[in-house]
Amino acid sequence: MLLKDLVLIFFSMLVLVVCVLVGVAFLTLLERKVLGYIQIRKGPNKVGFMGLLQPFSDAIKLFSKEQSFPFMSNYLIYYFSPLMNLFISLFLWMMMPFFSVYLNFNLSLLFFLSVASLGVYTIMMAGWSSNSSYSLLGGLRSVAQTISYEVSLAIILMSFIFLTLSFNLIDFIYFQDYCWFIFLCFPLCLMWVVSGLAETNRTPFDFAEGESELVSGFNVEYSSGGFALIFMAEYSSILFMSMLCVMLFLGGNINSFMFFIKLVIVSFFWIWVRGTLPRFRYDKLMYLAWKSFLPVSLNYLILFFGFKLFLFVIFL
Repeated sequence: MLLKDLVLIFFSMLVLVVCVLVGVAFLTLLERKVLGYIQIRKGPNKVGFMGLLQPFSDAIKLFSKEQSFPFMSNYLIYYFSPLMNLFISLFLWMMMPFFSVYLNFNLSLLFFLSVASLGVYTIMMAGWSSNSSYSLLGGLRSVAQTISYEVSLAIILMSFIFLTLSFNLIDFIYFQDYCWFIFLCFPLCLMWVVSGLAETNRTPFDFAEGESELVSGFNVEYSSGGFALIFMAEYSSILFMSMLCVMLFLGGNINSFMFFIKLVIVSFFWIWVRGTLPRFRYDKLMYLAWKSFLPVSLNYLILFFGFKLFLFVIFL
């Protein structure tokens, strides 16, 4: 590969990451506006025109505050956990297929499963290294929840892989030219969205941040920059899961403007759920993962495997 190609790939990655970070900034504004109107109030409307500059004001405030750390904390791990968290959630975006010189590789879904499962470790280390009972409990709950839902998430993804017989996200665009997967496997798509909510620690599954019993969960000891990085990582994951939803079962053709409209609608759904639903009970969350989603997704996997085997035998 020529040096120019490498430079172009690096530049494309940089542009993508910058665009994601700007998207994250405005997603926080959208969330505060939507939650405001749900609760019959205005939301941010003072900084700039209709509050459009509010995210940048928040970023300046958070990153200019003094970085404090607990005296008994495991300093290096405590300090680098938020950085790793943000790095992993941005690194996930590298699997986004582009039709130009880019890291569009054939095993992008395997890459997603590998990198997404690393996010658990950063949350666990952030909770443990703070040396606080509340943050440790929040970290443990978050890890248990994420691991539980990752199992059903992987099996649902395997069902889609059986349908397309490909690990490449671009093939999902070609396969959905005439019929979106949401019409073919509607229950699986609903389960994917719910598992995505649990995976990104969002309401009604935000047990890592239960204010009533855990103060603020695994990030309770973080302030200023560290808190901002964890916050950005969470919203980057929301945008990424929205993108994946559009790609997997809403016919996500990246060349069309409708792709971005769909992405905004799915992200809006994430926010809408937060403004509407109360927090789930923890034992019910685990029951849902292991006794509802896992058996159903396994049955669907066997069904699609049977279809493929049947077609293979017929056309042989």
